Amino acid sequence: MSSPVHVRKALHLVSMKAKLQSFVGLRVILVAALAGFLVLFSARTLFSPSTSTSTTSHLRGGGGYDGTSCSKLPSPIAAALVHYATSNVTPQQTAAEIGVSLRVLQSRSPCNFLVFGLGHDSPMWAALNHGGRTVFLEEDATWIASVRSKHPGLESYHVTYDTRLTEADELIALRDHPGCTAQPDLAAATEADCRLALRGLPAAFHETEWDLIMVDAPTGWTPEAPGRMGAIYTAGMAARARRPGDGATDVFVHDVDRTVEDTFSKAFLCDAYLTEQVGRIRHFVIPSHREKPGTPFCPLN
Repeated sequence: MSSPVHVRKALHLVSMKAKLQSFVGLRVILVAALAGFLVLFSARTLFSPSTSTSTTSHLRGGGGYDGTSCSKLPSPIAAALVHYATSNVTPQQTAAEIGVSLRVLQSRSPCNFLVFGLGHDSPMWAALNHGGRTVFLEEDATWIASVRSKHPGLESYHVTYDTRLTEADELIALRDHPGCTAQPDLAAATEADCRLALRGLPAAFHETEWDLIMVDAPTGWTPEAPGRMGAIYTAGMAARARRPGDGATDVFVHDVDRTVEDTFSKAFLCDAYLTEQVGRIRHFVIPSHREKPGTPFCPLN
């Protein structure tokens, strides 16, 4: 009969093996996804007609160039491949959760992609949206500096939040406040003193019509954390205020297993706009409310 110590050691080994398999599996999936993008990129390059005239080139040593075009691997793709192939960290989302936004990116990229949060998955998002604009909004200035030192090509900005997780019950009541829901206009909501409207956002936020928005920040697991109440609300308002004719906005909210993400995404992004949930991520498709004046904040189910 095994001793309790031996049993505990055996259980620990089994647990560690399971975690290692999960880690390796996710890393393999990430590298495979980026490699697949590389194959697609190469195929498009090889089989698309050239718009420039061929020029003769000579290799070192006097050899001639046969005229076959050679395309350089895009820097974001190369950096992401190296990062995930050699790193001991993986994105916060599971492979299945990443697949939800990946499918949308595959159909819409290159596009304008706004991400609340700067994390281990940021090089992946930028690479999957190669040729588009991917912007990250982060609350921790020190973390931004750390990430920029390793990934200088990522476009990120520091933002501040004036809410606390402990205020969530009070802030959810703003769903019925006309100042927060009467117009699809973040500026109007700010003027009406809607506390959920984020202030001090960078010019990049206001100057861009966003095709995709991912809410995976700010922090929201301790009482003093800002919580994602304002980020969820602001994402929804940016989608509603989109320029007419530019189509709908895909909005993703992660960690919906938590109370705030669950209740605020349903209240301010609307059940009627929810198209999919996989694991802890929800996908909403929100049309521009400027195309049809008078569109209710949330349509009837």
